Amino acid sequence: QVQLVESGGGLVQPGGSLRLSCAASGRIFSIYAMGWYRQAPGKQRELVATITNGGNTNYANFVKGRFTISRDNAKNTVYLQMNILTPEDTAVYYCNADLRTYNYWGQGTQVTVSS
Repeated sequence: QVQLVESGGGLVQPGGSLRLSCAASGRIFSIYAMGWYRQAPGKQRELVATITNGGNTNYANFVKGRFTISRDNAKNTVYLQMNILTPEDTAVYYCNADLRTYNYWGQGTQVTVSS
């Protein structure tokens, strides 16, 4: 089992920044990659960014140049730095741990971009 605890969501004005954190515990040695997904009201959950245990990253086209995913292996934590936020980024953001044979999800953290 892997437990994921997200933090860092909130309300921000357009053009602002937020940093999300996801702390992993449990069978962390089995994790191949971690990532962030988001789900806006009435829409399907979509990939935002992922990072493998080797440090390889992958981003959705709509966040390239604005968001940065990183990880601190010593703290078993993955971060998502989000800059130049727009109202279209409003969603619940979920942390994901990919163990290849199974995926674990965090409880989600709300990000609201509004003036």
